[in-house]
Amino acid sequence: MSQSSEIAVRANGSSGALDNRTPALSGAARAALEAGTADSTRRAYSADWRAFTDWCTTVDLAPLPATPETVVEYVTHLTTTPRPKTGRPYSPSSIERTIAAIRTAHTAANLTPPSTKGARIVLRGYRDRLARAKDPAARTRKAQPAVPEALRVMVGTLDRTTLIGKRDAALLLLGYATAARVSELVALDLADVVETEQGIDAQVYRRKIKSFTDTAVPYGSNPATCPVRAVRALRDALAEAGRTDGPLFVRIDRHGRLAPPMYRQGVSIGDPAGRLTPQAAAQVVEKSAEAADLEGEWSGHSLRRGFATAARKAGHDLVRIGRHGGWADGSKALLGYFEDEDRWEENPVAGL
Repeated sequence: MSQSSEIAVRANGSSGALDNRTPALSGAARAALEAGTADSTRRAYSADWRAFTDWCTTVDLAPLPATPETVVEYVTHLTTTPRPKTGRPYSPSSIERTIAAIRTAHTAANLTPPSTKGARIVLRGYRDRLARAKDPAARTRKAQPAVPEALRVMVGTLDRTTLIGKRDAALLLLGYATAARVSELVALDLADVVETEQGIDAQVYRRKIKSFTDTAVPYGSNPATCPVRAVRALRDALAEAGRTDGPLFVRIDRHGRLAPPMYRQGVSIGDPAGRLTPQAAAQVVEKSAEAADLEGEWSGHSLRRGFATAARKAGHDLVRIGRHGGWADGSKALLGYFEDEDRWEENPVAGL
């Protein structure tokens, strides 16, 4: 059973929460809901819903339908109870996601979600307490942007005579040039990345906006950091290894073997074609930044953020930047990246 189906199934099967008049979603309807939700969101919501229902069991409250008072009590609980992994209460952003997961579970069960006005008042007070205490949890965590200067150093740490070095260089440079999320990047097949006279025409499926973008990637002026040449080198190396179709980014072991099979307790695991996972792609970014002695917090999102930051600094049109990277028009996330850059470049104090 998938994790998003589990939300609906557990919701509809919660003891004492629903009466027989409440229709359960069909398997087809649950599958349709899954298709409209990103994998990472489904996993997070499913974990949040399990935690909520477990808490409801301990305090003898119905998780579905939940009352507004139950949600207030749970949010209060999250702001005061240390988590086993961190020893600290939930962060405000995690609580925001939990509230969304509770509402989603009700929608999946064909129920009206409870009012969360009171819960959000509790959350605002929690944010205020953290901010006054100078607690880092009050601030949203942001990945360092992989701007061109940083990207050059990161790529320079790779041994590009090896297959894994070619793969990682192509991943970093194409990820930056397409402003792709790591999940979108590893979903690319060789057939999705077509080399033309001008550069690369990449068909990237943008999960957030549920649409493909035909993303043009021109040749770079510096061959060492040119995404077109990096992808070509990877493609040639894969062909030499006998791989001319399938995933662009694949598993490579420390011996340089291409997509070796993986097993757990004798059972084959992982993508049969050896496709790299989003987590593994993010580790390429993190390890490259660490090898380059770059400070700050680095993640797979650093490539996407770095593109937006650099494109804004170069003076490119805001709409064109957003559509190149698959941001929805007026995206708050993209505008946030611009604000971080503009606080120095267009500082209203300058010249006064």
